[in-house]
Formats: sequence, structure tokens, C-alpha cells
Amino acid sequence: MDNLLLCGPARRRARRALIVSVAGAAVLGGTLAPAARERAAPPAPGPAVRALGAVTAAVPAALPDLAVLIGEREARVRADPGDARSWAVLGAAYTEQGRRTANPAYFPRADRALRTSLEIAPRRNADAAEGLAALAVARRDFPSAKWWGEVARRLEPRRWTAHALLIEAYTGLGDHKAAGRSLDRLTELRSGPAVMARAAAVDRDRGRREDAAAAIADAAALAEAPAERAAYLERAGQLAFERGDRQTALRYFEQALRTDPDQRAAQAGQGRALAALGRTTQALAVYQAALARQPCPAFALELGELYESLGLRRAARVQYDLLRARVREAAASGADEELVLGLFEADHGDPEAAVRRLRDEWRRQPGTAVADALGWALHRAGQDEEALEFARTATEDERGGGVRSALYSYHRGMIERELERYGSARRHLQEALRINPYFSPLHVPAARRALRALGEAPVD
Repeated sequence: MDNLLLCGPARRRARRALIVSVAGAAVLGGTLAPAARERAAPPAPGPAVRALGAVTAAVPAALPDLAVLIGEREARVRADPGDARSWAVLGAAYTEQGRRTANPAYFPRADRALRTSLEIAPRRNADAAEGLAALAVARRDFPSAKWWGEVARRLEPRRWTAHALLIEAYTGLGDHKAAGRSLDRLTELRSGPAVMARAAAVDRDRGRREDAAAAIADAAALAEAPAERAAYLERAGQLAFERGDRQTALRYFEQALRTDPDQRAAQAGQGRALAALGRTTQALAVYQAALARQPCPAFALELGELYESLGLRRAARVQYDLLRARVREAAASGADEELVLGLFEADHGDPEAAVRRLRDEWRRQPGTAVADALGWALHRAGQDEEALEFARTATEDERGGGVRSALYSYHRGMIERELERYGSARRHLQEALRINPYFSPLHVPAARRALRALGEAPVD
């Protein structure tokens, strides 16, 4: 009706204004729609952000991302030396870099960064306390891990990552009840793949192999970051190998490597599975590749024993020399590799020295693995009565040794054989071969020989 009241020129001007306004709306719509889409789907986080999310969530971080995060935080603390939060993040990143590369030289740097954070902010600094707990776990210093983990938990009772670290600390100290309580609290506070992985570790230590396998498989399926998923796949491979399932273990290890080529523990596991499958040449090559990038003392011991089982003693000695050198480097950086060194000395070096080392380790952190190693060292040193007490601690539920380990059962069986407790010796040697008929290239043939001498055929 109003348009009818306009004269001709006015109507034309109104029409032009309407056209302009419609065109403007179209242009604005074209620019606003992509903006709305960008808000709905933000750009993927950069490497430093990804690594920060991993190290603050107690999950593995990718090595390239860690390098970027370290560079960024080093620049920040140079520009602002009073930034307590950046010092704590830098310390956590150094710890993860040292753990993932088996390079203990990163640990003193981590310690300095974390303690600098504490000096700047000495009160209610849960970030630094948790960082020191993670550093202690990486160094296998479980008393310190317990101390700092409990500090972080008191400062922030709902800080779920502190409970995750305390599970490892309590397990290393042989306090499986406390580890179970920490897991219960952790599951109240958090869910997701990182929690499933911790639950799998506790289930494994309690002898619940099927529950552990299911939990870690779920964790691997749900993990989004490749480094985290690869770590859980590697753990799934370990669990499969522990129950003697070589093919499944190999598949998990290979999948972990495809997911994260820097997952060297999976590469060493691949070598372990290939050796058990009789593919020795491939196993040797894979082990060598893993050690070239991550010269871990435990990997060197495995490869040395594989060489020794093949009669290649000179090549085995090269690996044993590497093991000793890496243990010395670890000790210089505050890391504890006494367990692997004690096992090596018991079987390939000086059993008396192994007993001394492992007694000290037992006094400091009496975990199940230390009980087994000390019992075996005592046996190798000719002290079988005392050795049996530690072997029982490692293998009997009521003493804390709930894990089903072929190696632990083998050690106990051989100790009992020496003590002429033949029925029990036969039972534990057969149990070792039932749990995993491929647990060691050196000890499996010894177990079979012992069973034949005891008058019964070994169990496949």
C-alpha cells in the first residue's frame, strides 16, 4: 500500500536500495558462513600443544612434538625466568624425552627445571610436585615417586594424574593394596584410555590376565593420539607374549610400530616374538635396530641372551658390555637400573655382586620383581634356603606375588630342585612352561632339561 503512494523516481530509488540491501546480505552470508564453519571445527592443535596435552595427562607424547615443546618452553623461561608453570612443563617434557629415548641425560635437566619451579612457587605447586613424581618413576626411584605423588595428591585431591603415578610408585614398592586403592580413586575421578591402561597394569599384577588383556585392548582402541595408542598396543603385545601367544604378540608389536615408528619398546618386542617363532635372523636385525635408537639395558640383555643361545658368545659379550655402560650412565644421571644389572650378574657375571646389589635394592624398594631377582641371585650364589623365601614372595598371592610369570615360576622351580624338593620343583617348572613355553631362549631349554632329569616330560 505504501509503495503505491511513491512517485516514479522514488519507487526507482527504493527498488535500487532493496537490490543493494539484498546483495549486501548475500555477500555477508558468504563471509559469515565460512567463519561459522571455522568456529565449529577449530584448526588442529600444533605439536607443542599436542605434547603439552600428553605430558600433563600422564600419557606418552610423540618425540617430534616433545622436541617442539621443549624448544618453546626453553625460550619462555629465558624470556621470563620467574614463570613457574613453564619451568614445571619443561621439566615434565625433559622427563618424557628421557623416558622415551632411554637417554638418562635428560633426567638431571628435568630435576633442575622442576626444582626451579618449586623455588619460584614453593607453596601449592602441584605441577612441580607431580613432575618430580613422574621423574622418580622414570628413574625407578619409587620411594621418591611415592613422596612427591602424595604431595601432589594432598595439594589437589582431585588431581587424577597424581593417582595414576602413585599406582606405579606403590607397585614398585610392593604395596599392591595401596596400588589398588589408588586405582579405585582414579576410576572415581576419571575414565578413558589412560585409566584403562592403569587398570590393565593392576589386573596383570594381580594375575587377572584376561581382564588385563581386555582393558589394554580397549585403551588402544579408544586412544586418539598415535603415540598413546602405540604405547598401549605395545603393552598389549607384552601381555600376549607373557601368556605364550607369539603370533598375537607379533601383530600387536607391528601395529604399534606402524602407529608410531619411534615406539622402540614395540620393536624390541617384535624381536622377542620373532625369536620365539624361530625367525632368528629377523629377530636379530630387529633387536639391533631397536638398540641403535634406544640403547635400553633390558633390550641389550635380551639380545645378548639370544646371541648366547645361538652359541655366538662374542656377539653376546658386546651386548653385555653395552648393558654395563648404559647402567653406569643411568646411575650418573640418578636413574636406577640395579634390577636389570642384578639379573645380568646373577646369570652372566658375579652372583655375589648381584646379591649385594639386589639386597640394597630390596631394602629400598621391595617390589615383586626385586624379590624374584634377589631370590635367583641367592640361588646362583649357592644360598638356596634364603633364595626360596624370596621366590615364594614373588610367586605366592598372600605374599604379594600375584602376577603369573613364567620366569618367576622357573626360578622357583630351579631353586626347589637344588633343595631336593622335587615334587614342588616339577610343579613349578611345568607351570613356567604352561604359562609361556617361549619365555627365554636360554632358560626354556634349561627348564626342559631339568624336567627330564626329574623324570617327567615337559609340558607344552
